[in-house]
Parts: sequence; structure tokens; C-alpha cells
Amino acid sequence: MTQILKEGGKTIIKTDKRIDTMNAEQFEQDIEPVFSEPNIDLVMDCSELNYMASSGLRIIQKTMRKVMMSKGQFKMTNVNPEIYKVLAMTGFTKFMTVEQKATN
Repeated sequence: MTQILKEGGKTIIKTDKRIDTMNAEQFEQDIEPVFSEPNIDLVMDCSELNYMASSGLRIIQKTMRKVMMSKGQFKMTNVNPEIYKVLAMTGFTKFMTVEQKATN
């Protein structure tokens, strides 16, 4: 289940474990209300996310585009190494901030 939190002027989207073709449409609907704010500072917390299909990449791209159009900021945090590799291979890390999950 996707959670949306407000914390210190930031809007935080906490993802579920997967963003795939089965739940991508619901995920997109869940986060749609955050785009009503101008200059949104949006953080997608991916600490639970362990799988993302191409449908998830499409939503990330649309999210970033909407945030940029509203003159806001967007970043992904706590991204696991496998998903980071996919984001890097597809070029996402070149045009957005993606922070990897800290390893202990």
C-alpha cells in the first residue's frame, strides 16, 4: 500500500514492495493528489521497493515531468542496488536524483 506523508515541507511517497503491471495504475492514482501543489518537494522513499517493471519506470518518468512542470523538486531515496542498476541503465540517474539504500 502506498503511503503519502508530509514531513518538514516535503511530500514523501512510500512505495510498496512492487510496482508492476498489476498495481502500476493504482499506484499512479494513489499519488495523483500530490501534484495539485505548486513547487512540490517530492521524495519517493523506496526502502520497501524490491521490484519495478517498465510500467513503474513510466510512472517515475511521468512523476518527474509533472514535478518539473510545477517548478518543484523530485528525488528517489533508499533505492536498492538492483533497481538502481535498472535506473542507471535506462538513463534515469542522469536527469534525476536517485539515492541508493545505505548498506550496513
